[in-house]
Amino acid sequence: MPQRDFSNVRRIVVKFGTGVLTERGRFDAIHFARLTADLAELAQSRELTLVSSGAVALGVERLGLSGRPKTLQAKQAAAAVGQGLLMHRYENAFAAAGFCVAQILLTHGDFSNRARYLNARRAFECLFEHRAIPIVNENDTVSVDEIKLGDNDNLAGLVSGLIGADLLVIASDVEGLFTADPREDPNARRIGFVEAVTPDIEKLAGGSRSGVGTGGMATKVHAARCAAEAGVPTVIVNGKTPSVLLRLLAGEDLGTYFGARREPLSARKRWLAHALRPKGLLRVDEGARRAVLVSKRSLLPSGVRAVEGQFEAGDPIDVANLDGQVFARGLAAHDADDLRRIAGKHSDEIEALLGEGFVEEAIHRDDLVEQPREPNTPLT
Repeated sequence: MPQRDFSNVRRIVVKFGTGVLTERGRFDAIHFARLTADLAELAQSRELTLVSSGAVALGVERLGLSGRPKTLQAKQAAAAVGQGLLMHRYENAFAAAGFCVAQILLTHGDFSNRARYLNARRAFECLFEHRAIPIVNENDTVSVDEIKLGDNDNLAGLVSGLIGADLLVIASDVEGLFTADPREDPNARRIGFVEAVTPDIEKLAGGSRSGVGTGGMATKVHAARCAAEAGVPTVIVNGKTPSVLLRLLAGEDLGTYFGARREPLSARKRWLAHALRPKGLLRVDEGARRAVLVSKRSLLPSGVRAVEGQFEAGDPIDVANLDGQVFARGLAAHDADDLRRIAGKHSDEIEALLGEGFVEEAIHRDDLVEQPREPNTPLT
């Protein structure tokens, strides 16, 4: 395992899950005070951004609910009430150390729309210039999809790329990634270093077990892959461990360290891979799969065996093998109806169907990026 040297890390994204900020479903004010004290110490020499869960849990308490709500409307109500309470706690904690905080609520559209993406990045940079600490959350009150997915891990991965972070720390209620579920297998061992997120690594991840949060190890591993593609390493640690952030940054062997890509994906490829939601899916044969993954070529209609969903030319779509295993995402060169007409056809046949000046590719190579299906991501 490479030596952990964080001495040159200046810009850090720290994500706190609900399980870290609560105890038996209630907000843990004592542990919160300890965490923010450590963060204030780190902020003396580093630029911090926090992606913080906890708003729904605080809202549940304030509304007097017996547990985490099940319906979308109740979750939205709890988030609306709790977000202000959460920010008030952060403001009080950091003001004592001389820092101000800034609330940033993001939705999927802030990443998928280029103008909004750049505007968000400028806002972060301005906050860093004024030594403010951004507190980021999904805009749960109005964003149906974000509440449905409940995925602040993914948000943290996207924010890391957005601001050009040097490190992403995901503070969870487990010690890191294990060879098996440590709550079920006493022989499970913590994995200290992951060079790259592979299908085998993804198989080790499971779902949420806390009852108060919605993310699990699968979403954390996905966030690490998202950050790695932007050139940002990730560490998953147990946020309940005393002084875990200070000890981690000092080089102690805690959690699971995920390495970053030596050659990060371009901003456009990251946008294709993580900021867009698929509106359809193409099932292709083995020859087409190899052409995309091995030969790095465009996807041609001749290899398409099935077209699922309704989409227009330019919409994001996933590409899967015949068993439905997604391996790429791209922008459709044709709408769904035209792709159904030309699926399995060669160029000379396509011209007869679509006419002169037709686009030869189903998805052009420049509009393709290798991409397994994100956890719990439906077609829209």
